[in-house]
Amino acid sequence: MTGVEGVPPRERAYGDGPLLLGVRHHGPGSARAVRAALEAARPQVVLIEGPPEADALIPLAADEDMRPPVALLAHAVDEPGRSAFWPLAEFSPEWVAIRWALEHQVPARFIDLPATHTLAWGKDEPSEPTEATEPTKPTEPGTTVEALRVDPLAALAEAAGYDDPERWWEDVVEHRGTGGDVFAPFAVLGEAMGALREAYGTGGHDRDLVREAYMRLQMRAAQKETGDGVAVVCGAWHVPALREKHTVAADRALLKGLPKVRADMTWVPWTHRRLSRVSGYGAGIDSPGWYGHLFGAPDRPVERWMTKVAGLLREEDRIVSSAHVIEAVRLAGTLAAMRGRPLPGLTETTDAVRAVMCEGSDVPLGLVHDRLVVGDVLGEVPDAAPAVPLQRDLARIQRKLRLKPEALERELELDLRKENDAGRSLLLHRLKLLRIEWGEPTASRGSTGTFRETWRLRWEPELSVRVAEAGVWGTTVLSAATAKAEADAVAAQSLADVTGLAERCLLAELPDALPVVMRALADRAALDADVGHLAQALPALVRSLRYGDVRATDTHALAEVAAGLAERVFVGLPPACAALDAEAAEEMRRHVDAVHGAVALLGETASKAHGDLRARWHSVLHVLCGRDTVPGVIRGRAVRLLLDDGELAQDDAARLMALVLSPGTAPADAAAWIEGFVGGGAGGGMLLVHDERLLGLVDAWLTGVPQEAFTDVLPLLRRTFSAYEPGVRRTLGELVRRGPGARTGAAAAGSGIPGFATELDTDRADAVLPVLRLLLGLDEADTSDGTGITTGINDLAGVGR
Repeated sequence: MTGVEGVPPRERAYGDGPLLLGVRHHGPGSARAVRAALEAARPQVVLIEGPPEADALIPLAADEDMRPPVALLAHAVDEPGRSAFWPLAEFSPEWVAIRWALEHQVPARFIDLPATHTLAWGKDEPSEPTEATEPTKPTEPGTTVEALRVDPLAALAEAAGYDDPERWWEDVVEHRGTGGDVFAPFAVLGEAMGALREAYGTGGHDRDLVREAYMRLQMRAAQKETGDGVAVVCGAWHVPALREKHTVAADRALLKGLPKVRADMTWVPWTHRRLSRVSGYGAGIDSPGWYGHLFGAPDRPVERWMTKVAGLLREEDRIVSSAHVIEAVRLAGTLAAMRGRPLPGLTETTDAVRAVMCEGSDVPLGLVHDRLVVGDVLGEVPDAAPAVPLQRDLARIQRKLRLKPEALERELELDLRKENDAGRSLLLHRLKLLRIEWGEPTASRGSTGTFRETWRLRWEPELSVRVAEAGVWGTTVLSAATAKAEADAVAAQSLADVTGLAERCLLAELPDALPVVMRALADRAALDADVGHLAQALPALVRSLRYGDVRATDTHALAEVAAGLAERVFVGLPPACAALDAEAAEEMRRHVDAVHGAVALLGETASKAHGDLRARWHSVLHVLCGRDTVPGVIRGRAVRLLLDDGELAQDDAARLMALVLSPGTAPADAAAWIEGFVGGGAGGGMLLVHDERLLGLVDAWLTGVPQEAFTDVLPLLRRTFSAYEPGVRRTLGELVRRGPGARTGAAAAGSGIPGFATELDTDRADAVLPVLRLLLGLDEADTSDGTGITTGINDLAGVGR
C-alpha cells in the first residue's frame, strides 16, 4: 500500500521519529485503527502506556486461557491494600497492540511511570487509573483546580457542535472505516490534543508531566536499541508532550526524589461493568457491552445487535418476533438519517428498541441496558499468572467445590447435610472473616432450619485486592481465617464484638481459633458490668450453640460461658431497669426480648451445674412485673412473656392489667405498659382478639383517658396498634364497635372462656371434616360414626398422652 504522496507507509510512519498512536482507552474504533496502523508500519518494538513492572506478564496475553476483560493489578508488598488497576478489554487499543506484538514476535514493553512510584504517591488518591485524557482548565478567582477538570472529548465534541461526547466519538471514529490513510486519524487527533493542551495547559497537575518525562526516556532508550521502527500506543492527551523536545537531564530532573514502595504485579479478571463510569472506576466508557459488540461484529453491527436484544427479551418471556427485529433495524436507520449521522449509534438503536420491542416502556429497556449495553462479562486469567499463595489455595478450593466466580449475581441454596454444600458454606464464611465479601448471607425462601443457608454471590474484581491483602494472614484460606479471627479477638473493643466473632468462628469451623476467642470472651464478660452489653451478647452465643449442633462441633466451653453470662444478666437486670427514660426503656425492652429467646434456646444445653435457667429467668420476670420503679413498657412485656410461657394465669394477667389501667396510674405510664404487653410484634393483636376481657380493659381505660392527656398517649398507642396486620386491626375494630361482652353465635349468652362459645357448633365443625379426613388419611368408613375423626383430632392435639 502506498500513501497519497507516494511514500511507502512504513517510511512515512517514522518520518518524524517514533510512530505515536494516540488513542482513547477502551475505544473499539481506536483499537481497529491501532491494528491497521501496526500492520502498515511493521514496527520493530511496540511501547505501550502501562507500568514497566508488567513487562514479564505480557507473554501471558497469548495464553489460550487468557480471556479479556482482564486487568493488571499492582499492589504494595508491605501494604497489599494499596493497589492500582490497569483494565484491558478485548476492544482496548493497548490489548490489541499487545496481541499484535505477540503474534508477530515483536518486543512489547510498558513505558508509563513504574507502579513502585504510582503506589507511593498517597493513600487518599484514587487507586485505579482513570481515562488518560484528563487535563485541568486554568483556575479562575475563587475556584480550585480540581473543580475545573475538563474532558478533552467533551471539549472537542462541543467545538464540533455536539452536545454528547459519546455521539461525537461514534460519528468521527467508531463509524469510520479503516480504509484510506491509516495514520491520518492519529495525526488529526494529535493536533487536536495539542490545541487543547495549549488552551487548557496542565493546570498545575504535575503528575502528568512526571509520567510524560518517564515515557520520553523510555522512547529514547528504545530508539537507541532499534533505531527507527518504534511505535508508541498511549492516551491521545500525551501525544503532544511526547513530541516535544526535552533534554535527558531535564526529564531525569523531574523524576528525581520520587517516593517508592515495593510492588508486585499480576493479571486479574475484570468485568465489563467495572469498565463503565457508573462503577466508580472512571474507565471512560458508558457502554462497554455495546463497544464490545462493535469491535467483535464482522459486519452488519446494527442487525446483529437487534438480534441480541430480541434474544434477551425472549428469555424474559417477552413476545418479540423477527418482524420486530426488522422494524427496529429500519427505525434505527431512519433515525440516524434524520439526525444526520453516518450510521445508527447506541442512541438510535436504543430509541428503536424502546419503540418497537419494548412498546415504549423503560422497564424492559433497563434490562437491555444492564445486561447488554453494560454487560456482566467476566474475564479469565490462566493459572500460570503470578498469584499470592492464598489466591492459589482459594482457586484450588473453588475448583474442588465446583464454585466458579461469576460476575452475574446469583443465589446459592446450601443444604449443610451434604458434604459439598457444607464445604461451600465453610469457604464463604471463612472468606467473610477475611473481609473478602464474595457471598452475602440472605434469608432463605425455603426451610428455616439450621441445616440450610442461602447466599447471594457476586464476584467483583476488587476482591482480588482483598485476597492479596488477606495473604498476610496465611498461605491457605483456613490458616489465614484462623489467624485473622485470633487477631480480631484480641483487638475487639466490646463484648458483643467477641460474641459475634465466636459465632462466625463456629460457622467457619475454625477449631484452632475458638480457644483464643473464648478466652477473650471470658475476659470481656468478666470486666463488663453493663447489663445491656451482656444481654446483647447472649443471643449470639446461643445461636452459636445451634450452629455447633448442625456442624457436629464441640460447644461445651461455649455453653458454659453462655450459662454464666445468663446468670449475670439475671442478677443485674432488675436494678438496671430502674429509673430509665423512654428511649432507654425501649432499648432495655428489646434486650429483655432477646434474653427471653436466648434462654428458651439455651434450655438444657447448659451444664447441670447451672440448674434450671428458665425457672430462674421466670423469677426475674416476676420481679420486673411488680416493681413500680420499672418503666411500664418493661413491666408490660414481662407480664406478657410470663403469660405466653404459662407461668402466669390469664386471671392474674387481667388483674395486673386492671391495676395498671386504673385511674390512679398516669396515662403515659399506662400506655407504655400496654405497648409492652401487646406491642413489639409479639402477637399481642391476636391476644386481644381472643381474650375480650383484656380488650374490654384496654377499651374502658382508653375511653376514660382525660382529654388533656389523650394527645400525649395517642402517638404511643398509634405506634403499638399500627404494627398489627390489617385483618387483626379490622377484627379489633369490629369487636369494639359491638360493645363490651358482645358474642357471636347462638351460644353468646352462655358462660365460658371469654371469646368462645360454651358448646360445639356442629354445623361449622362438619364443614371441616372433609379436610381433616384428607389430612389424616382416613377413609369414609373410619369416620361414619364420628369416632374416627374424634380419635384423629385427639391425636393431633396430644389428648390422652
